[in-house]
Amino acid sequence: MLSRSIMGALALAMLGAPSAMAQGDGELDIREWEVPWENTRPRDPFAVSGSEVWFVGQGGHYAAMLNPQTGQFERVDLPEGAGPHNQIVDADGAVWYAGNLVGHIGRIDPETREIEQIPMPDEAVRDPHTLIFDDAGDIWFTAQFSNRIGKLTLASREVELLNVPTERSRPYGIKIAPDGMVWVVLFGTNKLASVDPETMELTEIELPREGARPRRIEISADGRIWYGDYAEGFLGAYDPASGSFEEWAMPSGAQSRPYGTAMDGEGNIWLVETGVQPNRFVGFDPDSEEFFASGEVPSGGRTLRHMHYHEPTNTIWFGADTNTVGRLALD
Repeated sequence: MLSRSIMGALALAMLGAPSAMAQGDGELDIREWEVPWENTRPRDPFAVSGSEVWFVGQGGHYAAMLNPQTGQFERVDLPEGAGPHNQIVDADGAVWYAGNLVGHIGRIDPETREIEQIPMPDEAVRDPHTLIFDDAGDIWFTAQFSNRIGKLTLASREVELLNVPTERSRPYGIKIAPDGMVWVVLFGTNKLASVDPETMELTEIELPREGARPRRIEISADGRIWYGDYAEGFLGAYDPASGSFEEWAMPSGAQSRPYGTAMDGEGNIWLVETGVQPNRFVGFDPDSEEFFASGEVPSGGRTLRHMHYHEPTNTIWFGADTNTVGRLALD
């Protein structure tokens, strides 16, 4: 069903000067824009172009667009109490968000800003969490506390839900591999999960360390699954072809709490250490197997939860609990 967009407003951003920071062996160019709606936990930005970056305000129940070139924000209020956790933007410009507190996935029309709500077929699944498009343009998603992995077929609006066998496994970060396989990290335990999109068969893979708690995930062109271990401070890689694991201790060690991740156009892995304040970006080169760059978030960050790499502008976008939306510009 369609509901009217409650509000669309323009607000002028508070522009900070670009902040470049050099730490260790690397120099990072990090800039942040202060969001004009206070204490709303802006998160999960998705860059469409150099002048259009969408994000959600989880604590303010809105979606918003930042134009980094002008510093202007446009806000679209979502249904009451939506608690949006994540959003992605379709090829037609539609914004899809996860209504984390009200059990629906929503679509914001790119022209009218009207909102279509697609409810979960099971009322017990009230927490769509992280969304991602597959190659066909359909949406796969996690539902953390409902312990489900789901698929929304856009043409039919049908939602399929899969139970994760391990109880309280907390399906969290999700990505699609080059071969179409769906991969999920199970934050409540030391496991990954894969879903075959043809058969909908779900398989769990146990990580080498019992205390590991993977939170976000990236997938390289060679099919390796990269995860940040939030609990014990490691970057790990799983090779589905061989069934082997490799792990590297994060620069800040066990206190690092790697959370937001991204993979750039050269295949480097970027993570944010959120266990240190200010939060710290670190870059890892899979070829040399070395951390090659690091830099502090200018606002401190508090917690950077999810990131998006925009290849045309070679930038990584993030939202911070300091009420900012930020950008790491790569060379």
